[in-house]
Amino acid sequence: MDQLDRVHERIAGRFVRSEPRARAREYVSGLVAGLERKNGWTLAEQAGEVSPDGMQRLLRWADWNIDGVRDDLRDYVVVEHLGEPGGVLIVDDTGFLKKGTRSAGVQRQYSGTAGRIENCQIGTFLAYAGARGHALIDRELYLPEPWIADRDRCRRAGIPEGTEFETKPRQAMAMLARVFATEVPFAWVTADEAYGQVKYLRLWLEAHDAAHVLATKVNDTLVTTGGREARADELIAGLPARSWRRLSVGAGAHGGPASATGRGCRSGSAGDLGAGTGCSPAVHSRIRPRSPTTSATDLVARRCWIWPGSPAPGGGSRSVSSRLRTKPDSTTTRSVPGGPGMPTSPSRCSLTPGSRSPDPLS
Repeated sequence: MDQLDRVHERIAGRFVRSEPRARAREYVSGLVAGLERKNGWTLAEQAGEVSPDGMQRLLRWADWNIDGVRDDLRDYVVVEHLGEPGGVLIVDDTGFLKKGTRSAGVQRQYSGTAGRIENCQIGTFLAYAGARGHALIDRELYLPEPWIADRDRCRRAGIPEGTEFETKPRQAMAMLARVFATEVPFAWVTADEAYGQVKYLRLWLEAHDAAHVLATKVNDTLVTTGGREARADELIAGLPARSWRRLSVGAGAHGGPASATGRGCRSGSAGDLGAGTGCSPAVHSRIRPRSPTTSATDLVARRCWIWPGSPAPGGGSRSVSSRLRTKPDSTTTRSVPGGPGMPTSPSRCSLTPGSRSPDPLS
């Protein structure tokens, strides 16, 4: 039995009828077949079918447990094959260009894929990366507010009744919460500025003891362990030169080291940014590629929140006996204010055995 058959056997119980169960195998076989283009027509032809009707029916109308298949594949890929203590969870969204107006969630909106506003759908994704490989493990379709407000349009597109609007960061939280409830091993969560500047997401990650490195705007306001509020670029500018060390960002496009490097704050040198505390927020700045000098406009800030002695992303492990709980009687490391329902009282993190902190939204 090859790997494809093993995967199909694993998910087979999620399908009520034999026809969609068999077609699901052909669908997945087409996805990994190396076809130049993958759509309903090409996947149907690969399966020996004369039209895409069956493939489209599988995706839209067939009775099968979609979320159950997602969970099965996540456990197969990550827990059994790619998972490692130093794994990284990566949140990002991407656009799917469309010509029509009937696909769920389609409208003119910014697409990172195209780099401009286009008629497209947006999907929010969660990926897992480790030394042995990487894979997508969860997804949410972003439905813009005009879609949610038009219930007739939602019904025509097959969107379930009662579906409510969710921002992309809220979708990220839902996907991460599903992973946190499983045995998926990881050390870090990371995301770009679209997520890193969202304060309620950062608070939520802290409340779940999830170490993270998130890009944010240089004018974003952060709160230090000393209780001081300051912009990210001001915190960077306030640190002496000896607080920084140059870090390679990897090989350049034409081989050899990249012509520009990053710079990261040395451990214990950031003053009230977190030195000597149970949890360590930090501000990291990156020089743009091939930039000969650094100015405020050259900086890309990243907000880090880690355990003392934690490994850099991609290495080391996350000790189960060293997870963090919040204590409501000390100093904050959080960025404020929070979103609705989020705790905003000062708290500091300390090392303690035990499991994750309870969900502040429950």
